[in-house]
Amino acid sequence: MTVKINKKIKGYAVVTADDKAKEAVKAESVSRIAAEAEAKPMADVIQMHERVERPEVLIGSTYKIKTPLVEHAMYVTINDIVLNPGTEHELRRPFEVFINSKSMDHFQWIVALTRIMSAVFRKGGDVTFLVDEMRAVFDPRGGYFKAGGVYMPSLVAEIGAVVEEHLKSIGLMHDPEMSDATRALINEKRKAYEDRAKKKSEVVTAGEMGGAMSADVDARTEEVIEVTGEGASFPPSATMCHKCSTKAVVIMDGCATCLNCGYSKCG
Repeated sequence: MTVKINKKIKGYAVVTADDKAKEAVKAESVSRIAAEAEAKPMADVIQMHERVERPEVLIGSTYKIKTPLVEHAMYVTINDIVLNPGTEHELRRPFEVFINSKSMDHFQWIVALTRIMSAVFRKGGDVTFLVDEMRAVFDPRGGYFKAGGVYMPSLVAEIGAVVEEHLKSIGLMHDPEMSDATRALINEKRKAYEDRAKKKSEVVTAGEMGGAMSADVDARTEEVIEVTGEGASFPPSATMCHKCSTKAVVIMDGCATCLNCGYSKCG
């Protein structure tokens, strides 16, 4: 058989019978792997990405936030999309978030925040980093304690806590397991606190005469507030109240309280 070569020869090698046998075995193995791959049903697993279209109906949850920083309650709604429903790869992922409230004080940045969060949710990947980023936001005016005694450094941090609670409910985040030693330490501290509170209540009950003394102290405090200041009814050390815009916020019983409108961060 004659083969015409139209290109320039750059090199050559002699093919032996063993080389032909090796090539045949290699080709056979490649064809067998390809046949097995075609015969085996491939799982069409859909991962979350920004091109996933929004279904007509989404499932979600709404969480109520009542903070002393805002007069009206806020309602955070997080809707989820279910990927690969009815299969072993079924996964529930957050898709969008909305925040609604009667108060319009924070409308602009709340709309911006929810749109950015929704875009991050639809992007896919690990979205749990949002919780750490939001909970690390601190209000320069100070934080507050929500129900249960949990300190929140800002309103954004509490929204982050709501996102964390939702991600835990759908299985994207999990609480770290507590060791037995830690549980024993917590129980010991709780018992010590209860004993100290019991002793304190007994001391208060025994000293009923202290009520008259504390009343005198309150009276002197009120008198100072009335007469100090340059023609004002509030002490000169008072700070600005962001609710009524009056310089009338003082520390009373360990909590910032406005003497003009009665606003208090402790509720």
